[in-house]
Amino acid sequence: MSPSSILSTSTLADLVCAVREVVQLERPPTDAAQLVADRLERFLQQPDLLPAEYREGDPNRYRQHLVHTEPDGSFSVVAIVWRPGQQTPIHDHVAWCVAGVYEGAESEQRFELRGAGPTARLVVVADVVNDAGSACGFAPPGDIHLVRNSGTSTVISIHIYGANIGKLGTSVRREYHLPIADA
Repeated sequence: MSPSSILSTSTLADLVCAVREVVQLERPPTDAAQLVADRLERFLQQPDLLPAEYREGDPNRYRQHLVHTEPDGSFSVVAIVWRPGQQTPIHDHVAWCVAGVYEGAESEQRFELRGAGPTARLVVVADVVNDAGSACGFAPPGDIHLVRNSGTSTVISIHIYGANIGKLGTSVRREYHLPIADA
């Protein structure tokens, strides 16, 4: 992933300005994520949001394209291309996160961590299908999930993170390899 030095479309530039306005409000992480999600939804309807270079997938795993990192490191915009069957591990994040679906539909399982040490387990608290045009925001703690393309065509989503993903290399704080239990 390497960010473009100049945003490829005026619509992308407008999205970055909208996110910048929210980040400059210095709201608590959960509030910032929801405000950014609200802003992102209107851009998900724009056919010229992503140029071709950000729509390319990888046959072996979902592909992340770092579209923009704010110069002060306060947020990053990533386009993710999911081919059928591709998914993330169960994970949480280093900062607030917003996910919006640009094309297709993402399936998401949300989890709650229960117990500690040898009794730690994950409990599914929601199974969600995020359709094109929808965006949701969340912040740690309580942001444990798995995202996948359960369909038969490519899915493209826009993820905005309250961190410098160019420097960190990932938004993932931790992967979870725990038993999944009934509530």
